[in-house]
Amino acid sequence: MPIETIQLDLKSVDVPDDISRLIQEADQGMDDYYDAGENKGNPNIVPCDPTLFYQALAYITEKDIPIGRVFCEWGSGFGYCGCLAAKLGYESYGIEWDEKLVEYSEEFAAKRGIEVTYLQTSYFPPGYSCYEGAGARELVRPDDSDYRSSSNLFFPHYPGMEQDTGEIDVFFVYPWPSEYEMFQELFEEVASDGAIFLVYYGDGEMCAYRKTL
Repeated sequence: MPIETIQLDLKSVDVPDDISRLIQEADQGMDDYYDAGENKGNPNIVPCDPTLFYQALAYITEKDIPIGRVFCEWGSGFGYCGCLAAKLGYESYGIEWDEKLVEYSEEFAAKRGIEVTYLQTSYFPPGYSCYEGAGARELVRPDDSDYRSSSNLFFPHYPGMEQDTGEIDVFFVYPWPSEYEMFQELFEEVASDGAIFLVYYGDGEMCAYRKTL
């Protein structure tokens, strides 16, 4: 499936005061988490830039680029992006393997009255996995997978999520460099035509893609 790049004009997006306060609280929460040594069991967790994420999602939302308003983050970490997506009107989901981070995310969102569903599971839908290839992680597909290049009759389903992956309008991920290609392939595999893929590559680089016919 072809992937179309969406040009983002993030400088045109103002960040409202309530969102700025939420981001400040998120930053403080991360500092407290690290200071308390809570990350010892998962030292590789690195949060994305929440302001940049908000601007990117707000931009494509204001331009009415996503077909609908269902958001899902692969590897949701502290859960802040899911909160920001909910503030923008999305039915918001975060998928995170680390149980402590899921509990932290749920508490952070609940204290602020933000409705986000965090799922303590793998971002690989049932039947999918990966292996360490030559310098990069490689996607493993189910035996009956054919990239759905000719039809979209079936999409996988995360346990605990009402929608299947074909009903998710915006996916977001902050991958390690060795995962770039794998996540793009996963997006192409499980997303429906017209779905949006936001990717934060670090160092202030946020990109948006759309799956096309």
